[in-house]
Amino acid sequence: METQRRFRGKGEAPKWTKPDEGTVSVMVLPLAVTDPGDLARLDRLFSAMWSIKRAVQRDARAKVDAYWTARCERGRSGPKAVRQRLGLSREGLERCAYRHLEGSVHLKHHVSKALAMHMADAVWNGVSRHLFPDAAGHRSGRPKTGRRYDFTRIPGRARSHTTVNKWETFRLVGSLAGHLAAYADGGTYALMQPRRMPKPIAPDGKVPTDKLTAAGTPRMRKATWWDHTGPLAVVFAGGPDSRRADLVLPVRIPQQPGQRERVRHFLSDSGRWHKVDLVRRRKASAPGGWVYEAHLMVLGPGYSAPAVRTMRDQAAALNRIGGVDGNVSNLSVVSFPALLGSGTPISTEVTLSDTERLRLEKEAGKRRGRARALERSRRSTNPAQYALSKKQAVRAARRSENGLKPKTVHVPGGARAARANSVPKQAYRHDRLSNGYRGTRARQAEAAASAAEHRRFRARTVAREIIATHGPVLVVEDCDIRTWYRLWGKRLSQTTPGMLIAALEAECKAADGRLVRASTWSTALSQHCLCGERVRKTLRDREHKCLACGLAGKRDLVSAALAAFVRFTDVDDPKSAHLDTALSRHAQITYAEALKEALRESTTPIPNTPRGTGRVAVPRQHRPGTSAPRTAGQRDRTTPDETPQGAHAGPFGPRPGRNPQLTLW
Repeated sequence: METQRRFRGKGEAPKWTKPDEGTVSVMVLPLAVTDPGDLARLDRLFSAMWSIKRAVQRDARAKVDAYWTARCERGRSGPKAVRQRLGLSREGLERCAYRHLEGSVHLKHHVSKALAMHMADAVWNGVSRHLFPDAAGHRSGRPKTGRRYDFTRIPGRARSHTTVNKWETFRLVGSLAGHLAAYADGGTYALMQPRRMPKPIAPDGKVPTDKLTAAGTPRMRKATWWDHTGPLAVVFAGGPDSRRADLVLPVRIPQQPGQRERVRHFLSDSGRWHKVDLVRRRKASAPGGWVYEAHLMVLGPGYSAPAVRTMRDQAAALNRIGGVDGNVSNLSVVSFPALLGSGTPISTEVTLSDTERLRLEKEAGKRRGRARALERSRRSTNPAQYALSKKQAVRAARRSENGLKPKTVHVPGGARAARANSVPKQAYRHDRLSNGYRGTRARQAEAAASAAEHRRFRARTVAREIIATHGPVLVVEDCDIRTWYRLWGKRLSQTTPGMLIAALEAECKAADGRLVRASTWSTALSQHCLCGERVRKTLRDREHKCLACGLAGKRDLVSAALAAFVRFTDVDDPKSAHLDTALSRHAQITYAEALKEALRESTTPIPNTPRGTGRVAVPRQHRPGTSAPRTAGQRDRTTPDETPQGAHAGPFGPRPGRNPQLTLW
């Protein structure tokens, strides 16, 4: 007899799953908060949520310390039993959050139980990354309490898609049609939203239901926010002990003509709205120094413009395979037709123009000026924590010798007062900070966030242009970008090679392709030629010259061309990569002069955006004639730009570099 399948829940309904294979997307909705009462209430809400998060983080840190200390018990009873005893689980941290909420007096005026639960879930995500290693065997660091200044997001609870009208935390009410009717006269005029947007009023009165009474008349119920069809707004009811009305935050949607289709994609179907997170962002000119946003999660893929979709379809039909060489100062891409003999090789170099470098130097000067202003403000507010500079001390001694009255120094320029072990006598967190300091720091954070967003935009734009030219099937060396930061520091963040490669990976996937990573240990692309010979080069050698076949070109372009001929035993395993020198030699013979031209310089326009986000980063040389701080020749260990030993860099010993069974020379 075949057993009947059982479902979860009292109603024996199947478990709800996200449609479209769990694909979700997020739209940022600015909130027009201008009422001083609403601003104060939001500030208290974030303060209360920070108190709960800090308390749960401290509990989690204590539980983690007790877990690692109980070494004998873990060996005797098992790690799972110890975690269960300590309450080191998602449910255990949720119960900790409940206890803190119930034990307080004021928190229940601002925070609901659902918000506390989801804040505990966010803390557990960080703890789980520390307790359980990932696929590569790496763990995150010990959980620690963050800073209130960095607390900017309150996670909301997802709405129920099986129960009608159930959205427990932040909920988005209204409709796109009602919003357009209020601010665009139903679409007759262009959308014009005032700076001070009025708050929607909650519906009142009675509305009919779908049921009938015993007398046959429609059954009525009290109107709620679910019956609101006017302008969009985010509504929060407050804590269980709150005596104030609902917190209503008007939503401001993008009103540029190019954003209309994107707005319709996210907001036209309210059945796809899944969750709302409340986020604040630093802005010095805003009241209170913060602006607030609602991050709406929508069930389904994000919006792509018709031009982007057409470009991706055309890129998928190119039938090319290419290689990428990520460098500290540029990104080189070379691609070949999948069937050698048809078409020509194409090369692209992503660099920064002189205009972009000048603009970047100007922005760096502004950052240095803000940093100096912050330091001056801290010194002037806390003069007792700093000594006089040499020049100030000499002036004070000269005035004392001449019998003059000592002059008060408002901004001491010396070192900070410290103990014998060089530890400051007073921690920086205990310093007094002026309002000017806080405003300057807010402007600094705002400028940094704007620059980071522009770097992401530039990376996406460059990646799309590369995919449109070379196709969505690319191979790149699996380098460890973190080691580059140890060598070149902040200069690397100006050219963002890691961000460019990550954007390329996302665009390849969107165009039904893939960016495959190959281990540098098993391929050593920078040390080989297309003919199969090994051409040793140091980092200072930026030109490739092969004495065997006479091929000459740029080092980065040659490495990118070789990456196109890397083959894998398992595409998911970078260390299974090997260089197919027979195929690369065949391509060299087939294309001859066309390949030499492509390797000498870029054959396509450089895909630069109007505003650059970096300048060419060149490693500092110690003295003329010396080599760079690292080399990339035959070594008995991995070089700093390679994946660390123990992940997939390969075993010690000579690198294969090419097929062992192939002998061309």
